[in-house]
Amino acid sequence: MKLGVNIDHIAVLKAARKIADPDVLQAVFVAAQNGADQITIHLREDRRHIDDYDAKRIIANSPIPVNMECAFEVIDEIIKYRPFRATLVPEKREEVTTEGGLDVENSFARVKRTIERLKDCEIAVSLFIEPNKAAIDLAFRGGADTVEFHTGRFSNLWAMLNGILYRTPYAVKELISFSKEELKRELELEIQKIKKAVAFANELGLSVAAGHGLNYHNVGEIAAIEGIEELNIGQSIVARSIWTGFSVAVREMSALIKK
Repeated sequence: MKLGVNIDHIAVLKAARKIADPDVLQAVFVAAQNGADQITIHLREDRRHIDDYDAKRIIANSPIPVNMECAFEVIDEIIKYRPFRATLVPEKREEVTTEGGLDVENSFARVKRTIERLKDCEIAVSLFIEPNKAAIDLAFRGGADTVEFHTGRFSNLWAMLNGILYRTPYAVKELISFSKEELKRELELEIQKIKKAVAFANELGLSVAAGHGLNYHNVGEIAAIEGIEELNIGQSIVARSIWTGFSVAVREMSALIKK
């Protein structure tokens, strides 16, 4: 199991004061030295955290592969910077974080053209999608190398069932009315859905990654699914680093998923 460390939230801290501290490039080396197999960054159209200056520096200097999440609108920049991999994701200006998987069905022609452009430049391509058969099949037909499954629903169900999220202002609205038994049942259904999606993707010869909302408490259930090769995790690692330091936070997550 490979660990991709998403360092966007370090860039968020830098952007908050619009100064050169903390240096996200330093985070790349610390992550690489402590168990990260890949660096993940999201070059958003509005450049709200990672900007072009840091994206170029990271890709040019990272000792481990760089996976750049991106929407269609920044493909020209992706081709210019040449990361190891581009992961196509949906993007909305008003969202706090990516809210779901790419709608491959309604953008298939555009997805296919974009994949062809990227692969012509020897950039591997992943699609960030929901774990369902239709999306996986379209990813395969479009020429993707990898699919990354959105684990947001799994993470929300897990947190509402096992934590105190339901008692906070951040409770998941659509799950507030669920009983514990209902949450438990829905969580198991979601895990089985992910397992079936992984098996189908593997049958097609696609590499499988997963990410979104994964943390030190819930990651074990996803890491245990046979056929997932990589997890991309960011916010929980950066949040934990406030108390432990970034190097320890990366090592602890690496140890959890590589048991």
